[in-house]
Amino acid sequence: MRHAELDRDFGRGSAPAPASRLAISPRSARSYHRHMGSITVRQACVKDAKAMARVHVQSWQETYRGLMADEILDRPGFVERRERFWAAALGDERYSANRVAVAERGGEPVGIAMAGPAEDPDAHWPVQLFVLYVLAADHGRGAGHGLLAAVIGNDQAALWVADPNPRAQAFYRKHGFRPDGARKHDRDRDLDEIRMVRHAADPPSRTRARISNDW
Repeated sequence: MRHAELDRDFGRGSAPAPASRLAISPRSARSYHRHMGSITVRQACVKDAKAMARVHVQSWQETYRGLMADEILDRPGFVERRERFWAAALGDERYSANRVAVAERGGEPVGIAMAGPAEDPDAHWPVQLFVLYVLAADHGRGAGHGLLAAVIGNDQAALWVADPNPRAQAFYRKHGFRPDGARKHDRDRDLDEIRMVRHAADPPSRTRARISNDW
């Protein structure tokens, strides 16, 4: 099942599917766990769903305030819908090919990320980044770098990022991503987005290990 279907089914209020055991995909069989100063990045698990939902919603509010309507960012039940989203992403074996990570500081989640098989019809890269958010108070501590390394590593990959969002776009440029000219409008968030792609010829720093060595 595609990520868009996951977001539609579990992120916007419909009832979640019956609970199922956490499936471990071949890529996630080896646990990812890295320390970077005060930040720890590790593989996420089902019990993280509630905390990840809080980080997701707070990050949206910090990132998109002024770009998205307040009624979207402040809608009742937003956290609960995100919790169902993450419970499904982490616990439903239909999404076992996804890679999900959480960044913590002092044992408290401050960032989240998820990547999985590419979904764009014209994709010629294997991996797509679907989620990467870090709380504003923890920008600059290495959480974003660690999360990206955890779910993508040095793989060829693509992502969609809000436009304008100069901080996020600069972050992805630093990690080898470049706009490829594709644009779209996200109706649910009422945001314009551009696609950024990292090809084999545009690798990030060699200090970042390939994902296949870490998951």
